[in-house]
Amino acid sequence: MASETELTPSSYIGHHLTYLTKQVGEGSFWVLHVDTLVTSVILGVLSFGFIWLVVRKATPGVPSKTQAFIELAVDFIDKEVKNIFHGDRHALVAPMALTVFVWVLMMNTMDILPIDITAKILENVFGLHNWKIVPTTDINTTFALALSVWFLMLFFNIKVKGLGGWLHELFCTPFGKSPLVWILNLLFNFIEYVSKPLSHALRLFGNIYAGEVIFLLLGMWAATGISGTIFGAILGAGWAIFHILVVTLQAFIFMMLTVVYMSMAHESH
Repeated sequence: MASETELTPSSYIGHHLTYLTKQVGEGSFWVLHVDTLVTSVILGVLSFGFIWLVVRKATPGVPSKTQAFIELAVDFIDKEVKNIFHGDRHALVAPMALTVFVWVLMMNTMDILPIDITAKILENVFGLHNWKIVPTTDINTTFALALSVWFLMLFFNIKVKGLGGWLHELFCTPFGKSPLVWILNLLFNFIEYVSKPLSHALRLFGNIYAGEVIFLLLGMWAATGISGTIFGAILGAGWAIFHILVVTLQAFIFMMLTVVYMSMAHESH
């Protein structure tokens, strides 16, 4: 009862924004966000396990509603990749785009779940006092995804163009081959290479994190009384409907940027 009377807006928000952490090694400054890691893995296994089961039972005849939905999603992503990537997209890029879209969408969608109800279930059933269920509100998640794409982009830059071709591109584009502009070209390309993972990660993190904070603010309003509960519920429902579009759009944008970066790695300037 004492904890309820001491509840303040800052403590309420702080509670929902606190990670379940585990320090790596004694005296180490490395910390694992256990909730982020576990939730991400569970969502990945569930979503791709579901797709695998549907594909495994797929029939050439009239498809079931579930099979038709999966086929529609796969065909949609394949067409989007085809419009951007002009190489053998089925070797890596299209499957990677499908993986990125589905996984990021599943992680984003966790933001739609009622915050307080989910927190009470986790605490009362599993004994988890702090557990953030939206992995993409963790900057570590979005940067891990963005850096994975970035390293693949570097790998295919060197694989497709050769080390010499890639270095030539770094020093000789976009301002020409003259030695006088080599440093300028390198600086320009360095900024481009650094900005790609930054914008890729921060765009997803910022939009989903902002949505979570808005849900928390609406939850605080609902706790102010009857009128606050009514208006908080109405606004919360409205924001949830709008946020469904946000989480889907952000997953789509993250996927499209992944395809664009992979396409750029396969093309010479």
